[in-house]
Amino acid sequence: MTTSTPKLRPRKRMRFSLRDEKVKGLIWQIVVVGIAVAVVGWLWSNAIHNLSVRRISTGFAFLGREAGMPIVDTWLPYSPKDTYLRAFLVGIVNTLRVAVIGIVLATVLGTLIGIARLSSNWLLSRLAAVYVEVLRDIPLLLQLLFWYVLMQGLPAARAAWHPIDGVFLSNRGLMLPSIPIGAGQLWVLATAALGLIALYLLRRHLVARQMADGRPRRLWPYALVLLIALPALVSWGFGVSWSVTKPELHGFNFVGGSTLSPEYFALLIAVVTYTSAFIAEIVRSGIQAVHSGQWDAALALGLRRSFVLQHIVLPQALRVIIPPMTSQYLNLTKNSSLAVAIGYQDIVSIANTTLNQTGQAIEAIALIMLVFLTISLGISLFMNWYNARIALVER
Repeated sequence: MTTSTPKLRPRKRMRFSLRDEKVKGLIWQIVVVGIAVAVVGWLWSNAIHNLSVRRISTGFAFLGREAGMPIVDTWLPYSPKDTYLRAFLVGIVNTLRVAVIGIVLATVLGTLIGIARLSSNWLLSRLAAVYVEVLRDIPLLLQLLFWYVLMQGLPAARAAWHPIDGVFLSNRGLMLPSIPIGAGQLWVLATAALGLIALYLLRRHLVARQMADGRPRRLWPYALVLLIALPALVSWGFGVSWSVTKPELHGFNFVGGSTLSPEYFALLIAVVTYTSAFIAEIVRSGIQAVHSGQWDAALALGLRRSFVLQHIVLPQALRVIIPPMTSQYLNLTKNSSLAVAIGYQDIVSIANTTLNQTGQAIEAIALIMLVFLTISLGISLFMNWYNARIALVER
C-alpha cells in the first residue's frame, strides 16, 4: 500500500500596486499625517523665533518659582510662598471638585426629572417639563451670574439662615458640619473601598455559581464583614476618632466645620441645574425607546411599576442613554471653566493669573488644554468601557 504525499501549494506573493485601494488609503494617510506634522512644526518654530526676537523666555522653569498669589478656597494646603506648580495643582483639584461632584449631582437630578416627565401625574409632569424648557434655554453664563448675585444678596454671617442644626447659609457661603480627615481616617476609608471592590467580585462569583447549579446564595453576610466589620476593626486598631465639628459664629465669620464659598456654591448649582435639564431629556427619550410591550408584559405579571422601571426598563434604556450622557459629562467639565467669570479659582483662573505675572502665555494655555484634555479623555474612556460592558452580546 502506497501513500501519496500531499502537494504543497506555492505561496502567493504579495504584490504592491498603486491601484490597490488599501495601498492608496495608506499613502493618503501618510501624506495627511506628514502635512499635519509639518504645519505643527512650522507653527512651533515660528512661535519660538518670535518669542526670542521679543526676548520673552520660554519653557516651564517658571513652575519652580514662588507664586505669590493668594488662593482662598482650596482643599490642599497652600500659601502664597508656594511655587506655581503647587498653585496649578490646587487649580486642578478645584476643577475636579466641580466636575466630579457636578456629574454625580446632575446625573441624579436629571434622572429624577426625566422620570418625572413620564409620570401619570399631570402636575408633576408639567413642572418637570417647565424645568427642562426653562433651564436649557437660558445661557449657562447668565444662570451662573444669577446664582452668584443671589448668593451675594444673602444676609451677613451674624444673621445667617439656620435651617437645621449645624447648617448655616449666608453671603459667606454654605457652612456644614464636617469630620476632620487624617491619616487614620484615610486608612479606614481605603479599607472600605477595598471591601467594596472585593464585594463586587464576590457577587459576580456567587451569581456565576447560582447560574451553574440554580442555588441562590446570600450576599449580605459578606457585605456585613467587608463593609462594616473590617473597617470598624481597622478604626479600632488605629484608634481613629470620628468626632463631628460644627461651624460656630465667632466675630464676623464662622469657625469650624466645612465651608462652601459663594463662588463654588453658585458655580456648582449653575452647572448641575443646567446639565440636569439635558440629562432629563436623555433619560426620558431612553425610557421611551424601550418597547411598550416590556411594560405590558411586566404589569401583566403583577409587578409594580417602580420595580418594572428599576429592573426591566432602565437596564435596557441605558444602552440608549449612555452615549449622549457622555457628551453631557464632557460639557459639564468644560463649562466649569466659566468659573473665571465669578472669581472661583480653578485651573483657568490660576493660569490667567500666572500668565499676567510671568508672561508665559503659551505655557499657561498649554497647561489648561492639557488638564481639560486629560480629564475629558478619562471620562470618555470610562464611559466607553461602561457602554461596551452593558452592550447586548449576540449569540
